[in-house]
Formats: sequence, structure tokens, C-alpha cells
Amino acid sequence: MTPIRRTIHKLLLLSATAFMLGSVALPAAAANAQDLERDATESLQALYKVQPSAELLSKKAKGILVFPKVVKAGLVFGGSYGEGVLLRGGKVSDFYNTVSASWGWQVGAESYAYVVFLMSDKAVNYLAKSKGWEFGVGPTVVAVNEGMAKNLSTSTLKDDAYAFITDQQGLMASLSIEGTKISRIKR
Repeated sequence: MTPIRRTIHKLLLLSATAFMLGSVALPAAAANAQDLERDATESLQALYKVQPSAELLSKKAKGILVFPKVVKAGLVFGGSYGEGVLLRGGKVSDFYNTVSASWGWQVGAESYAYVVFLMSDKAVNYLAKSKGWEFGVGPTVVAVNEGMAKNLSTSTLKDDAYAFITDQQGLMASLSIEGTKISRIKR
């Protein structure tokens, strides 16, 4: 590939990524801390209604990260953004955002909520001390699907964190490589 062609590809990549992240980040931002806390509480209660095992996890969890609205969009290059709260002892202790970038075959837009139950002190401490938690690095996160949720019990909980995705809306088709990072924010 010639240097000019490589430069054009890099500029296209940067432009598409900036456009996607910019268009995704604005609608997902919460209006204020109180709205975010209310939305997180509502999302968590809605999850408990459709996945009773999530409520079981909440009783054993050391902390619960709740992202009530994450917006994702992509056309080859994509991204997602959402803001959430960390609950400890039933109270909001910190605010976080979740950001991801992706590339690959993808088209569409969607929104969803996700909840991560932090089951160990190791997971909570990692979140507090790291400058952002990248899934795949640090404590083990298990994405819980409907079949697995039916088999969760206090005796089968062995991982550091369990994530549930809920309230999906929109249409997104993708076969992509993606990285998600969670970072503390000020509210």
C-alpha cells in the first residue's frame, strides 16, 4: 500500500470513529446525577422482574454497576457510550461511564441497559483503583444469557463479576471486534 493511500485510510478511519463516537455520546448522556440515579434504580428493578436470578446476585454482590442507557451505533466503524452508577449497600457511591469502539462488519443503532454484579472485593477494588476497567483485563466478567441465568445459585457463583444486558431497542447487525472500558466520572 502506498504512503498516500495509507494516509487516506487513516484519515477515513479517524473521521468515521470521531463521527460515530460523537453521535453516540450526546444522546446517551444523563441530564443530571438525580436523573441518572433514578434511571439506574428503574433499570435494576426491571431486570429483577425479568431475571429473578439477578436479584439473587444482588444479595451477594459487593457492588453493582448499573448503566441504564447505552447507545451503540456503527457502520463498519462504531462505538457506544452510556453513563451509570456504582451501588454499594444499596446507595450510589460513584458515577461511571462505559465507552466502546469497534470495527468490522456492522450496521445499525441500538440502545440497551446493562448491569454488572461485582461479586468479590477484588473486583470492587480493581474498579476503584484502576484508571478504567477494560473488559478482558483484570477481574473475570461473565456475560449471563437467559439459559445461564436459570442455573445460577449461591453455590454456582465462582466468578468476580456477572453482566446482564437488558432493555434492548433498535437494530444492530454486527460481526465486530470490540473493546469496552468503564471509567469513573464526576457528577
